[in-house]
Amino acid sequence: MEILELLKNRFDQHPNRHIDVSWNDIVFKINKPEISNSIKYMEETGGEPDVIYDKQKNLLLICDCSKESPKERRSLCYDKEARLGRKKNAPISSALEEATKHDVFLMDLEIYTLLQTIEEFDLTSSSWIKTPDSIREKGGAIFCEKRYGHVFYFHNGADSYYSNRGWRGYITL
Repeated sequence: MEILELLKNRFDQHPNRHIDVSWNDIVFKINKPEISNSIKYMEETGGEPDVIYDKQKNLLLICDCSKESPKERRSLCYDKEARLGRKKNAPISSALEEATKHDVFLMDLEIYTLLQTIEEFDLTSSSWIKTPDSIREKGGAIFCEKRYGHVFYFHNGADSYYSNRGWRGYITL
């Protein structure tokens, strides 16, 4: 199935994610090679991208909307510095390296929280999010998950990685 058709089907199946937005409002923005390639990457790695509308900021985003952290983007540490700093068992890549390579932004706490107000995500997994420099400079990184009906954000060493922790991305339209 072509990526635009797949995205259109998901858009129609989940109208709660983009209230007051029509497909015609966005299709011309998506139908550009640089955007469609990023969306294709998000889909191929299990992200199930869909349009999210931030009404407060009047901002359209394509976000990973898979119920759990995208399966093909797990077992990665936070960034290249952390990956290269591991003495043993370094992962093949990192969340920030993969996001940058595919022109996708790593969600920050604000976008992750917005996503969680629309539906529940990461009920059994967790996702790295964009970490403030002040935390990263001390060796840490932030990840989020939803448990007990609440969004939690935690810290870990940026060089850590787990089979149930991946990363969620977005593209601004």
